[in-house]
Formats: sequence, structure tokens, C-alpha cells
Amino acid sequence: METTTLQSDILVYCVTASSFPEGVKQAHETLHSLVPFDEKRMYFGLSWPAGDGRILYKAAAAELHPGEFSKHSLETKVISKGGYLFIDVHDFMKDIPAIGNAFQQLIHDSSIDPAGFCIEWYMGMDLCRCMVKKAL
Repeated sequence: METTTLQSDILVYCVTASSFPEGVKQAHETLHSLVPFDEKRMYFGLSWPAGDGRILYKAAAAELHPGEFSKHSLETKVISKGGYLFIDVHDFMKDIPAIGNAFQQLIHDSSIDPAGFCIEWYMGMDLCRCMVKKAL
């Protein structure tokens, strides 16, 4: 487990999965269909527990050009600046459960913000950075 600091907030546009984990792939595919793929774009997965025990999941991406998502009327969220704990999962497509295992380690750390959410930051085709915000 390592730490990193986001220097500024990241505004992301979201597509909500119909269910977790079954609807995750479809949410990402829907998001990718709205704007052209660009390796410079920041892509994320955001998740947190719902009050009824379900996991809420949103595929998310940041704009490269102002307004490119505005015509789609997507929900927005902010990934807040500040300190984060993280575990990098390499070759995640070959071992999807490794992402869940990383979050199980992260969410049991006593230094995390209990109001935060789990962030999958897709930093390339083979690297997923699993992050949780640290408490202030």
C-alpha cells in the first residue's frame, strides 16, 4: 500500500452501472461510446456501498475538451484533491478479482475517510490504480 496526493480536484462524467458487478462492463462500454477513446483521457470506476447493502458503481471519465460530455446530460462527480492510499494492479484484465482484493485491503486501513469512495483509475491498458481517500 502506498500514498499519493492529487493536487487538484478532477471533475468526471459518469454512467451508472445497472448492477454490481454484472453491470460494470456495460457501464464502461456505454461511456466509451459517447466520446472517442483517447489515451490522454482519464478513465475511472467509482464505487461505494448503498444503504441497502448493494454496491453503487459508476464508470467515469474526465473531459479532454470543455463541453464534450455536456450534450449527453451525464451525472458529474468530483474526485477531491488530497491524500490517497493506493495499490496498483498490473495486468488487471487477466485478474479482475485482484481489483476487489486491493480494495478489501484499502478499506480496512484506519486512516481512510469513511465518507470517501473507492476509485479505480485506469492509467493505461494494463494498469488499474485502486485508491481510497485518506481522512484529513
